[in-house]
Amino acid sequence: MSSLKSPNEDSPVKLKSLALRKQAATRIIHRLRELDPNPRCELYYETPFQLLVSVVLSAQTTDKMVNRCMEPLYKKGFTVETVLRLGPEKLLEKIRTIGLAPTKSKNIYKLSQLLKTEFQSDIPKTRAELESLPGVGKKTASVILGEIFGEPTLAVDTHVYRVTKRLGLHDETSPEKAEPVLLQVVAKKHRPKAHHWFILLGRYTCKARNPECETCVLAPTCPSAF
Repeated sequence: MSSLKSPNEDSPVKLKSLALRKQAATRIIHRLRELDPNPRCELYYETPFQLLVSVVLSAQTTDKMVNRCMEPLYKKGFTVETVLRLGPEKLLEKIRTIGLAPTKSKNIYKLSQLLKTEFQSDIPKTRAELESLPGVGKKTASVILGEIFGEPTLAVDTHVYRVTKRLGLHDETSPEKAEPVLLQVVAKKHRPKAHHWFILLGRYTCKARNPECETCVLAPTCPSAF
């Protein structure tokens, strides 16, 4: 078993200059791109609105749990009008298996109301407008801007935070603090795909408790491996 410090502890990697971190990020991304040229979001969706709903639902739960609950609903047609017709209570009945469902059902209903009245049921294209919606914070807005509109965002969740810290790309104490640093380190041309490469690595290989360094393609150059 690999022995790594927790992401909440001090980084085991000495601080590097910004230039060295940029070089390291480029090498890492080139290697990950060789293995997976077109990484994809693992949340199931058929429309931008459905993705927005799923990203809101995914807070403090897994993509698999959200997909299990929402994919059947999405395949039947799930729109702003669907949510408004259901109302928060009936929506809650459909998403009850997802963590924090009561709060999330209220937020999804309220954001649907705003989308209907303020944005003609379309997903807004600016960060400020997205973050004005109930339940939509900086990370959710970054995911939507990157996935739907191709903006050079880098949404930093716990997986991205953990992986990039172990790789020595930052030495911050939270995802919120790491994001502006990583936006300097990871070149625009590699975003938003970099978000998917890092999150997939963290989800399946560079796990929080038992990282599988022995199978990781980055282990030979990773300062935290083994």
